[in-house]
Amino acid sequence: MSSGLNARIATIVLVFLVCLLIISPNFISFSKDHFLSKSKLRYGLDIQGGIHLVMGVDVNEALRQNLLRTGEGLVRHAKTEALSATDIKLKTGSTNEMVLTYTKAEEKGAITDFITKYYSNLFITDSEGQTISLQSSDVYTEQTKKEVVDQAIETIRNRIDEFGVSEPSITAQGSDRILMQLPGIDDAARAKELINKTARLEFMLVDNTEVNLPALIQDAEKAGNYKLGQNGLKYSEYIRRLNADLASKLPPKTHILFGKQENVESLEMGRIPYLLRSDTGLGGDSLRNARISTGEFNEPEVNLTFNPEGAQKFADLTGNNIGRQLAIVLDDMVYSAPSLQGRIPDGNARITLGGGRDYNQMFEEAKTISMALRAGALPARLEQLEERTVGPSLGADSISAGLKASYIGAALIFIFMIFYYRTFGLLACFGLCVNILMLLTGLTMIDATLTLPGIAGIALTLGIAVDANVIINERIKEELARGANFQAAVREGYEKAFSAIMDSNITTIATCLVLIYFGSGPVRGFGVTLTVGLITSMFTAIFFTRTIVDTLLYKFKVNKISI
Repeated sequence: MSSGLNARIATIVLVFLVCLLIISPNFISFSKDHFLSKSKLRYGLDIQGGIHLVMGVDVNEALRQNLLRTGEGLVRHAKTEALSATDIKLKTGSTNEMVLTYTKAEEKGAITDFITKYYSNLFITDSEGQTISLQSSDVYTEQTKKEVVDQAIETIRNRIDEFGVSEPSITAQGSDRILMQLPGIDDAARAKELINKTARLEFMLVDNTEVNLPALIQDAEKAGNYKLGQNGLKYSEYIRRLNADLASKLPPKTHILFGKQENVESLEMGRIPYLLRSDTGLGGDSLRNARISTGEFNEPEVNLTFNPEGAQKFADLTGNNIGRQLAIVLDDMVYSAPSLQGRIPDGNARITLGGGRDYNQMFEEAKTISMALRAGALPARLEQLEERTVGPSLGADSISAGLKASYIGAALIFIFMIFYYRTFGLLACFGLCVNILMLLTGLTMIDATLTLPGIAGIALTLGIAVDANVIINERIKEELARGANFQAAVREGYEKAFSAIMDSNITTIATCLVLIYFGSGPVRGFGVTLTVGLITSMFTAIFFTRTIVDTLLYKFKVNKISI
């Protein structure tokens, strides 16, 4: 008994010291490089204020773009195998079907075998004339959807880190939504601008085909009865609609995009149309860095640096197209379209922002662009579905009320336990204090975020934790009533109460796990807090308090403890 008791006492002391060490950063300021500096309990949006956003992800457009890239890669691969595949197009309105065209009818079998061998995610659904209809598998489609949302979350997280928001919560909500909680944020408008920026960077050659773009655009707008900005028509939707209407009138592999005229603030006020080729093959995925610099007249601009592979592509692109215009396109907007005077071998380019605005406006735009490019491009367009702003004063009032309720509840529990169970009640109260210490330690260790529902979970943990002590104390009373001596009554009371305590806590933890898995935000926070609290309450009720009682009985030879 003595050696086992000593081991239990040593375990409690060790656990207590570890808990104090882990939660100490919540009360003591450590240097940034200290290993404990990041071991700190996080506070949620409802406590310190900030913004709550729900964004919809355009997964269907991402599926179309992904499938089109796969198809274009298939055509290039087929040509290396000396097959006569010439073009591939998506079926109108489809996200998982496309049609491959080839010129030599006798190669039908070879092309079919080629697709089956190298592109297992594509199924041949039809073959007519010199075309083959392809469809992506359901498994591949669902996997791509998940990857799009996951990549969007990671990109947003990188951007928020660049912006400097501490401890953001960014999670998937369903199959095509992202929930963002950004606590402690000051500039909500700029944060939303950065989040929504697609940051799809492309380098496109200007097509020299003689086409009267202004007349074509005017005819399409008149026929479709739409204009940029009219009835809230956004630029991205306007571009998509305009190019769809003019698809039959433009050269193959080209589309129309716009750049702002000099000295205007928006495209609605003045824009320049460009006919651009879409098969250049050089984009933002080849970037190494994007940073702000100054131009010839001290105006802000963004300097781009490519990785070695991108630098080689850029050198080849510029060297093979001397005399042509190369457009630098960001999110379907042409920022500049300089004429290529020679090969650019160093892998550097720049985005100029045009005039018409003051220095601060241009600098903020350059800063947003560089941050978005460094963080990476979003895989799909986002649409804001919901926004809520929580002020820090509201959070402070709420946490004050929550803590006040917890203090009152704890005081009532302490009074009842001490009055009804005397010394055993006092031990139970001591165990509750240790339980709260371990609970806060556990939340810190798992990097949990404390929210107002989490505070409610802590308050509920107090009641559930003391319930285990009530069961133990009542069992001890029953054993004493049967005539058992005090030591035997304590032993039997703890052992016979164990199964009831374990069963009740496991069933409650199972419910909490369901809340954590299916819930989000406050619901998940409540489930996490209560789960950790239940685990620590079993330790304090079954292990901690019994060790103290056994210490009094066997170390200090106390014959009886009031109960």
